[in-house]
Amino acid sequence: MVPADQGGGVMRADLLAGTVPGLDEVLTAVDAFDRALVGGLLRPQPARAAGLTELADAVAGTPLAARAAEAAGKAAAGAASEDDLVALAAARAALLGSVHDALVSRLDEATGRDRVQGTPPPPADPRPANLLAAARSWLSDLARCGWQGIDHEVVSGVAPAVSAMLPDPALRRLATLLDGFAAELAASCPGASLDRVPVRRWGDLWSRAMLLTLPGAAGSPATGTATGRLLPLGVDVQEHATAVQAQVHAVFEPADGTAPRLVRAAVSVPKPDTVVGAGLWQLLRPHMSLLAAVGEGRAMDLADMPVTTEGDLLWSDERARRGEPADAFATARVVLPTATDAATAPLDRHPTRIAAPVLLEGYTVRKADDALTFTVAGHTLAVDTDRVPAAGPLTPEAVAASGACIGLLRWDAGAFGVQPLAVETTVRKKAVAVHAGGWAGGTTDKAGVRAEKAATDAVAVLRERAGRLLRK
Repeated sequence: MVPADQGGGVMRADLLAGTVPGLDEVLTAVDAFDRALVGGLLRPQPARAAGLTELADAVAGTPLAARAAEAAGKAAAGAASEDDLVALAAARAALLGSVHDALVSRLDEATGRDRVQGTPPPPADPRPANLLAAARSWLSDLARCGWQGIDHEVVSGVAPAVSAMLPDPALRRLATLLDGFAAELAASCPGASLDRVPVRRWGDLWSRAMLLTLPGAAGSPATGTATGRLLPLGVDVQEHATAVQAQVHAVFEPADGTAPRLVRAAVSVPKPDTVVGAGLWQLLRPHMSLLAAVGEGRAMDLADMPVTTEGDLLWSDERARRGEPADAFATARVVLPTATDAATAPLDRHPTRIAAPVLLEGYTVRKADDALTFTVAGHTLAVDTDRVPAAGPLTPEAVAASGACIGLLRWDAGAFGVQPLAVETTVRKKAVAVHAGGWAGGTTDKAGVRAEKAATDAVAVLRERAGRLLRK
């Protein structure tokens, strides 16, 4: 995105490169608490116990001050209750939430876009208190033994609660988090033999899970409806060994003529580990007609589509129909600068959740040690090509040869960077657009066709085997 006086965009790259006052101090306090979790809170060593006080001091002057100070004191003495651990998790989340808010404020200033003010209130939802208490008890045990003290017996303690939660849609979010967290811990047991501990990551997972055990924390989001035109910008594909998600970032133009706003629509499905590359679309495509529209470069017309106050479309094919052709780069140049960003849910206020669509143009590409950077208006922006999925035609080479890029601004390792979703480049002296989601609706590309066929064969074999097991 180039400066506004050059036309075509509104981003000030200098604001993304500048320091954010107080950010380093906040992250230092979070790191100090996370180091205390490494050794555990049952009998914390004095040096690590000091990290608990540092966390409490960082929220002094806030409504959490007195409660966090009390909880830190008890934890330092090895006498923290579950409620004390919840208070410490809340203090940690509040600090990272402040980092999120500071970065988003800087990002909004850089892009020149407006944002819905305030945060949506968390809805209340009645959920089985015994299951929440069981999850909270397990998380408390983890905090007391610490990452270096985990073993298979401790980690497996959450299995009954997860099994009981998974059938309940209201509990599935927490159950999935606990299940994944437990799997990571189990793969690292025993903790005493770990050479390297993912301190920040496990601290994030622990504190988020702890807060999700509170009543109403993970209720169904408040929703409204959306009627108008949806203009896709790009697709972010996130793949794991047993699951895959495609999240479409788009601009929504309301039929009533009000300001356009940024929205997302996502679909997630389980997958066998043998389905990779373009074969992933075969699993995702039947669940969301939007993917075909993205692959064809079309808009979609929505009628009363449910949408949360955070900008997430709760997709229903019955409420959408294929629209006119819509070029993503035209949308990014003309409509994106006028779009309003959605508010962020309280529990989603975390730096890793930042993913703001932007258009970059007029940059210089530099490649050094297999790392790409864009120099925008004299300021360097890291390019995260590791996030470019193998399930599409977009490649790091295409990004390196590009002259324009639609991407997601993210914050990682202390700096803003961009994840490419689509680029404009030159192929055989002809300007072309290459999209990460270019194969979402199908492809004639030879590599894509082979991957789709392999996926068809793999899924057919798995279905046949499952059928035989069910018949026994």
